[in-house]
Amino acid sequence: MANETPRTTLPGAGTRLGERITAGWDLLTGRPVSLYAASVLRIGYGLLYLVFLLREFPHRHEIWGPGSPWTPALARELFDQTGWVSVLVLSDSRAYLELCYGLALVTSALFMLGWRTRVMSVLFAVVVTSFHARAIFMTDGGDNLILLMALYLVLTACGRRWSLDARRDRAKPVPAAGAPRPSGHPLIRQLSDARGLLVTVVHNCGMFLIAAQVCLLYGSAGLYKVQGGTWGNGTALHYALNLELFRPWPALSGFVDDHLLVIAVAGYLTVLLQVAFPFVLFGRLKYPVLGLLLGMHIGIAVLMGLPLFSGAMIVADAVFLPDRLYVLLPHLGRRVLRRKRGVDPAPVRAAGAGAVPAQGGPGDALASTDPVVVPAERKDTHDRPETALPRLPSQGS
Repeated sequence: MANETPRTTLPGAGTRLGERITAGWDLLTGRPVSLYAASVLRIGYGLLYLVFLLREFPHRHEIWGPGSPWTPALARELFDQTGWVSVLVLSDSRAYLELCYGLALVTSALFMLGWRTRVMSVLFAVVVTSFHARAIFMTDGGDNLILLMALYLVLTACGRRWSLDARRDRAKPVPAAGAPRPSGHPLIRQLSDARGLLVTVVHNCGMFLIAAQVCLLYGSAGLYKVQGGTWGNGTALHYALNLELFRPWPALSGFVDDHLLVIAVAGYLTVLLQVAFPFVLFGRLKYPVLGLLLGMHIGIAVLMGLPLFSGAMIVADAVFLPDRLYVLLPHLGRRVLRRKRGVDPAPVRAAGAGAVPAQGGPGDALASTDPVVVPAERKDTHDRPETALPRLPSQGS
């Protein structure tokens, strides 16, 4: 008879695993996460691309039009090799380019303002993809990240906050608490509930995808810098500061390059921040890290003349800030204005009475759990994160 070995199990291991699975499922399906962060991404990338198009308006024919060295024939050849698809701008006609350019300007502005965001997000993704694919080697690289984020934002409910859609929804009459739902066919109600659940799941997946993309970008960039000694001995920054193409302020670049201590600190700090970024997003340590990254991107914009790239990275970092911080910022701004005008600031509620509940998501899950209080005079409730959303309102079509 074969010997039977006793089977040992860890007590409570299955229970803990089940609780984690349940918590993850509730986070995914319970409510849309980081709605304010999604709105910041929408406003930021819509504004950046609008400014980019306005900045390149005098040069549009040399970049995307008939005067471009990257001809439509070369673009088609690249499409055949890479699979890129350009719905717009693939023509030698000047009139067609003007039409596409005007459409791109209007789409970027409306997407930034949050007008019919569900439709505008799709049109914005089409515009960014088409212009990027038409002249893929003609820009500074900042539009690469905007391209990825434009595709991800199609999945999100980025018009629920700080948008014309949200303002229109607030103007609608709100049913009283405890009012019965309007009667209708059970199948219609089930389809409506399923639609709300689907919107929530897709939005949450989109936000986590954006957060993962930013972590992957920083982590891979830091690991590439670790290889070799160019960043350790300052060679990389020395070359970057002396390239004629990336010297908008030669005197400033030369001043920085002459100070070896600044070069050494900047090199080591850049590598450390990028490598450690995916591992410091839990707790309050992420706030100084995000502040240092903000300073790094501002330095890149000024010293190397890459404002589009720096702006795209700064907006992407906003996904890791919790929604309660975005809720608190307007009240802090009002208090500062009152103090400048000589008006006593409003009293602050005690923690627990007026605390803003955390909403969850890439920003909230990585933030501290300390309650954040809001001024007592606040009467509106549309900017507070939802505590329960069994049936989600539509974003706007």
